Amino acid sequence: MKSALVTSVLIAASFGASANTTINGAGATFPHPIYAKWAEQYQKETGIQINYQAIGSGGGIRQITAKTVDFGATDAPLTIEELNKEGMLQFPMVMGAIVPVVNVPGIDAGEMKLTGKVLADIYLGNIKAWNDPAIAALNEALELPNQPIYVVHRSDGSGTTFNFTEYLDQVNEEWSETIGVGKDITWPRKATTIGGNGNAGVANFVNRTRGAIGYVEYAFAKQNDLAYTQMESRDGEYLMPTMETFQAAAANADWDNAPGYHLLLNNQPGNAWPMTAATFILMHEEQADAEKAQKIIDFFEWSYTQGEFAEELDYIPMPEKVVNMVNETWKEGLKSNGQAVITK
Repeated sequence: MKSALVTSVLIAASFGASANTTINGAGATFPHPIYAKWAEQYQKETGIQINYQAIGSGGGIRQITAKTVDFGATDAPLTIEELNKEGMLQFPMVMGAIVPVVNVPGIDAGEMKLTGKVLADIYLGNIKAWNDPAIAALNEALELPNQPIYVVHRSDGSGTTFNFTEYLDQVNEEWSETIGVGKDITWPRKATTIGGNGNAGVANFVNRTRGAIGYVEYAFAKQNDLAYTQMESRDGEYLMPTMETFQAAAANADWDNAPGYHLLLNNQPGNAWPMTAATFILMHEEQADAEKAQKIIDFFEWSYTQGEFAEELDYIPMPEKVVNMVNETWKEGLKSNGQAVITK
């Protein structure tokens, strides 16, 4: 597995007739580690080349809308109205978690506790130093330095930012009233901010900036050996980012009542990590090349069966029920010259 700082993967086919097929995708950096792993393994088994550019959800939406790639990837799901307008279908591929990561002298992974309100106040610039009373009150056992806080955020259009700000919007009234939710927002001027490109860029800036805090998908925190924090759950318990707390959040997903699979998973009840999200694939309903469209679906169908790779990287595989729903979406939605692409 390559470092999380790699922002694209090109798995070159080296044998067989299938080497003539190249599948191009672009978008979210949040799932890049698992998409890279799946692409690598799929090439070994089939010889088919998967070219995925991790450019951010905003870029992925723009590229699939312009039809410059075969599929787009986004962590900020489109609404059914947006999908219908562009003639696209959307389906969830895997679920993961967003974690705050810090570079504070003397603080190791899992030692610091944060609430959603305090996290938002840090990003608002209301809290400017690590020994601020609001942070100290949550961490009486820690020796917090009088160190300025450097707030690291995404500089590109980002589904990770969308889900992060959607959570802050729920838990902090000032954030909701002044900033809101978006893939690309205007960051508060009161905070000392640093913009990073992709999850990898945020991880890199936190890693090399003393006093920094950022937000990344959990796999990037682990791969870059960053100090993640505990977070207060919706029910008031402090949780560690673990597969168990991620799965607890995912278990609340009501896909049956999510038109176009538009569903957000933040701030779920129970023993649930408060910033959990699904990541989605976008394809045009009308496909110019039915044979190639089938090959693209073959890759995604195969990927759904490779849940052990997802779990190894701390992602949550989609449940079989959802995979079956997606299969029906492919059958009903993908057409080529008026004929169904997927018939099996």
